Amino acid sequence: MNTFIALSKKEINQMISEYKIIWLPIVFVLLGLTQPIMMYYLPLILETLGGVEGIIIDPTMTKPMGSEVLASTLNSQFDQLGIIVLVVAVMSVIQSEKANGMLAFILTRPVSISSYIGSKIFTHYLLAVLCIAIGYTVSYGYTVYLFTPIPISQTILAFVLYSIWVLFVITFVAMMSTFFTSPAFIALISIVFLLISRLCAGLNPIIDTFNPASMSLRATSILITGDLGASWTIDIIATLLIIFVMMSIMRYWIAKKKF
Repeated sequence: MNTFIALSKKEINQMISEYKIIWLPIVFVLLGLTQPIMMYYLPLILETLGGVEGIIIDPTMTKPMGSEVLASTLNSQFDQLGIIVLVVAVMSVIQSEKANGMLAFILTRPVSISSYIGSKIFTHYLLAVLCIAIGYTVSYGYTVYLFTPIPISQTILAFVLYSIWVLFVITFVAMMSTFFTSPAFIALISIVFLLISRLCAGLNPIIDTFNPASMSLRATSILITGDLGASWTIDIIATLLIIFVMMSIMRYWIAKKKF
């Protein structure tokens, strides 16, 4: 436990030196602001442009519900640009220490591979969740102000489910960072895989059980409909098992390579 805490402190200091604790929250605040403001002022913007062919603005059209707007923040902002930002922030988490020899130096000390991997994932997941929580809270505030109130219980439950998806994202990128040496390739394969996973969510209930992106889909569903859907506990357990398997693969890979 002492080793894990020491490694976690090292990771936090590293994130401070790389200014991740500054620019990452700012990015998610901007993403959280974008969706409610854009949806609120979009009819006015289109009307101001005037004469845009093919666009008809229905003056009787009602504003979207606040729950729909907040759900679209998760779906359109956090699950697209947000994923790309998280990948960029995490892609070199292990790769950089392989490249500069720090990984070999750390493992010559009385440090377990599990503590090393756990500290990496824990600190970056904690930072990601905190940044997303800030952006999510800002989006919630603006959504309630500009549109309609959202039950706080649904809002919190949606965030908890989305946080499970975020844990998978962080773990997957860290695993790619363990396998490959090129940051650009790590980013490319991670972004493509994660975005495809999100696009495939909801296509088939059986696939969703083994697709961690279904957690994000359920988060948006609880906001819009207030219903988690069937077999949600199985999906959560399956996602956590997949995360555990990925961490085990990372541990085996590092032990086998003998960095």
